[in-house]
Amino acid sequence: MSLRLNFRTANPAAYQAMSGLEKYTKDSSVDPVANELIKLRASQINGCAYCLDMHAKDLMAMGDHADRILLLSVWREVPHLFTDKERAVLELTECVTNISREGVPQAIYEKVREYATESEYVDLLIAINTINSWNRLAISSGLFPGCFKS
Repeated sequence: MSLRLNFRTANPAAYQAMSGLEKYTKDSSVDPVANELIKLRASQINGCAYCLDMHAKDLMAMGDHADRILLLSVWREVPHLFTDKERAVLELTECVTNISREGVPQAIYEKVREYATESEYVDLLIAINTINSWNRLAISSGLFPGCFKS
């Protein structure tokens, strides 16, 4: 599949809006490592190779996270690699990314709220939705090689 369109140049205002969400997320209450884990897990689910590559490198630059990156898709089977808070955030990420399956069950909401205020919960939702939007833009536009379904 070749490039369909460059959404950055096709609609600069839309790209600017997405960039604003990204900046908000970066400056929000979401821990930077947790933010990269959110980006990686959502990108795994969505099949966005470009984002997986980029955010794995970003997380590696933050420290020694190789095991966590390699085993993120099976995070439930390696609980010792992730904090309780990170596991709650990963579960929320999966629910929001796959929202049509069962929404966000009350138990998961309550689990995340053990670690997050209402405002921080909204920040997590914005972070999850932002990466999902980036994934969907990249995959739908064919902008990045390897970042689309054939």
